[in-house]
Amino acid sequence: MDISYAVQFEPKGIAEAFIIGEKFIDNETVALILGDNIFYGHGFLDPIRKIIDNPVDGATVFGYLVNDPERYGVVEFDTKLNVISIEEKPQNPKSNFVVTGLYFYDNEVINIAKSLKPSEREELEITDVNKAYLERNSLKVSFLGSGTAWLDTGTHDSLIEASTFVRTIEKRQGITIGSPEGVAYKNQWINSKQLQNIAEKYYFDNGYRHYLLDLIEK
Repeated sequence: MDISYAVQFEPKGIAEAFIIGEKFIDNETVALILGDNIFYGHGFLDPIRKIIDNPVDGATVFGYLVNDPERYGVVEFDTKLNVISIEEKPQNPKSNFVVTGLYFYDNEVINIAKSLKPSEREELEITDVNKAYLERNSLKVSFLGSGTAWLDTGTHDSLIEASTFVRTIEKRQGITIGSPEGVAYKNQWINSKQLQNIAEKYYFDNGYRHYLLDLIEK
């Protein structure tokens, strides 16, 4: 894995990421995921891989079915999955699908971000980026499967809920969520010998060491 990063020194909004990361994006399409969002579930990556393998002009947001859409940004769409409207915390939601913190954009997002005016809170809003694509009739919606968990950990309560969810899954299934080495091994990016060498770098009584070695045995 080769990870690089750039720093946002002042809180000027999520959309500034495209300006800060302009050189990194270059002429490519780009994905944005919010740092306090957690996605988990079987088949979660399937719709994402389709977008990556077949990039199209415009933008794609991900819809998620909820019982209380009035708490979120609600997305309305037609039968061809073209977005008709996005409303932030509406009193009368037009659908039960809300927008998650995962977005895909074509390269035009850089120019769109640069053209934005700061909101009342002096930030470049990601919602305004999506509205710009909506005005161009180039905003589509894809969906996360019903078995996918989407957790927004932006509050103390939601962080506790996410922690409880992760703990429950890990204890019942004997897995570790968010293991880079485990993912690499399951995708055959590293072999069992490489995984064993990684595991043995941890202390003998380290639980994560035992988890990695168990992956080899299983």
